[in-house]
Amino acid sequence: MSTTKTKILKAHEVPVPDVDVLKGWLLDMLRIREFEVRSMQAYQNKLAGGFLHVYNGQEAVAVGCIGAMRHTDPVITAYRDHGHALARGLEPKIGFAELFGRIDGCAKGKGGSMHFFDRDNHMFGGHGIVGAQCPLGTGLAFATKYNDEVINGGTSDSVTACFLGDGALNQGSVHEAMNLAAIFDLPIIFCVENNRYAMGTSIDRCTASGDQITNRAVAFDMEARTIRGMDVIEVYREMKEIVEWVRSESKPFFLDIDTYRFKGHSMSDPRKYRTHEEEAEFEANDPIDKLSRYLISEKLMKEDEIKAMSKEIRTEIREAVDWAKKSPLPDVSELHHDVYADVWGPFTGTSLPRYMQERSAEEAGDGS
Repeated sequence: MSTTKTKILKAHEVPVPDVDVLKGWLLDMLRIREFEVRSMQAYQNKLAGGFLHVYNGQEAVAVGCIGAMRHTDPVITAYRDHGHALARGLEPKIGFAELFGRIDGCAKGKGGSMHFFDRDNHMFGGHGIVGAQCPLGTGLAFATKYNDEVINGGTSDSVTACFLGDGALNQGSVHEAMNLAAIFDLPIIFCVENNRYAMGTSIDRCTASGDQITNRAVAFDMEARTIRGMDVIEVYREMKEIVEWVRSESKPFFLDIDTYRFKGHSMSDPRKYRTHEEEAEFEANDPIDKLSRYLISEKLMKEDEIKAMSKEIRTEIREAVDWAKKSPLPDVSELHHDVYADVWGPFTGTSLPRYMQERSAEEAGDGS
């Protein structure tokens, strides 16, 4: 048997994708941004309850990282999750229905903003407890490796991306997860979306060695790297190298992604801990504008085409909001549904969300 491994391209060797992919990324980032703008409006209008953590400014991270992965590779994240779900293929109308607490949402309206799931697109949440997604992400990586190597008798071939914020680094469960990933050689990338602030506190004030968080990986003998996260092409090329290394070696990786959230930690955050000048400086480095300028400078798109694309997205998102508003609220019986997989006492088992039932029915029809 040959033991020759596929050559892994260094980030600078990874080719820039073709124009269709770049246009798709621009559409994705515009969709995420407009989704968040409408989410904020809905929250202010009391259409959405609970907490709302928007992704404005960080779009290049989700789109670039997920663009470097296979669709079947698991993705899991924390409560700032709209961008990852949309980048993975969740329909905006399903996302808004979840945000509005409606039965047609991806979690039947019972999860809300912080719990976007889309199993068919291998998006495993959306988790509200800081750092809680990291043990789960490690479990996903263990499951794929066990399935590939033990059940199928082959080699590990999947990569899990576990996204977390810089504030989560100080949670004990994160270190436990990283330790398990290291000792079991699990194919997982801990993608730290380092937006410089853990809730309302600067990383320099709340995290030891905050200026070099890759030091955390040293304790677990884990490969690590810091990359810039405001350019989707750069994120993609760096992530592509890392993904293929993890896929080939079946080992964990710690990735520090330098990014910035344009809005507060949540909608209730007055942002008094940072200056208007700082915000303006980073907003001038908007990842959507950066990709737009690249496409224009390379004569791959014209400015009028980008404006038309933006208009198209605004229409799509407006229609998604209207659709979600018409979705019914869950019946009170849903309180006893989806608690346990099977019927037990007053609990009535579980079922797929409507959009997944419809998708399954369509697929069954295609095969008949």
